[in-house]
Amino acid sequence: MIAQLKTIELTGLIAPSFYGVPHALKTQQYTHYWLKGGRGSTKSSFISVEIILGIMADPNANAMVVRKVKITLRESVFEQLAWAIEKLGVFHLWEIPKAKLELIYLPTSQKILFRGADDPKKIKSAKVSKGYFKYVWFKEVDEFGGMEEIRTINQTLLRGGEKFVVFYSFNPQKSQRNWVNTEVTEQRSDRLVHHSTYLTVPPEWLRPQFIFEAEHLKKTKPESYRHEYLGEVVGTGGVVFTNLTFREITDEEISIFDRIRRGLDFGYAKDPAHYGVMHYDKTRRRLYIFHELHQVQLSNRKLAEHIKAENKSNG
Repeated sequence: MIAQLKTIELTGLIAPSFYGVPHALKTQQYTHYWLKGGRGSTKSSFISVEIILGIMADPNANAMVVRKVKITLRESVFEQLAWAIEKLGVFHLWEIPKAKLELIYLPTSQKILFRGADDPKKIKSAKVSKGYFKYVWFKEVDEFGGMEEIRTINQTLLRGGEKFVVFYSFNPQKSQRNWVNTEVTEQRSDRLVHHSTYLTVPPEWLRPQFIFEAEHLKKTKPESYRHEYLGEVVGTGGVVFTNLTFREITDEEISIFDRIRRGLDFGYAKDPAHYGVMHYDKTRRRLYIFHELHQVQLSNRKLAEHIKAENKSNG
């Protein structure tokens, strides 16, 4: 028997930025829901509420929650789903064990299981006595090694049912070249990509100190604020050092350099040969790079000739 739910105003649990997503879930428009954003955007709160409601509405639905490392499960997603159970007023209908990483819906024995991707055998061996894993949640999906790892887990779990809902939640990495930032740009008809920030959350849901910290970072380090709190991708992926100055180094400067160093990385067909000449100012802790050669298919003879000529011209 499925227990009757009391009426809950979901607007008191779901931030306005997520109001359109439950409709997509109800009408089964998508399978994969990529929810990204900054700190305090309540992504996890939304997902946990939807999983609890979804299981209670479908007697064949179970859920699997996955993080990259098992040790992080209890203090993060387990407690998050327990929070949703309490806020929905259905605490009496769920068993929340202290020793085991699982949640059990008492009227039908449906389960929410938790696994770490660092132990893939336990994901493959996970079984439920009734129904199938309709819901899968990859928490902090950017911690995983890439889509190949995600696909392997999905191929194991997305079996035995007609409709599935897979949630992927994460705060975007700085670099656009990070695999997860690239992945969400791929167009798929079965995928919804959603972005949220703390600015769309009712202020009373957030601690005053949280807002203070965000506003302080906005004033002092705006780029960090955009990344951490707005969830923006602020790096191109090619920038390793951010404290660079690009300018012409004059011949007069080079003439007084007294700590010259040279570096060489061999290459030929696809990998370029790279030769660099630089001076290190120990007092000011500055590195001046004033000559470089970067070329593919450069023979050793021509490379040697270039190095000899450069040595001669720069002493």
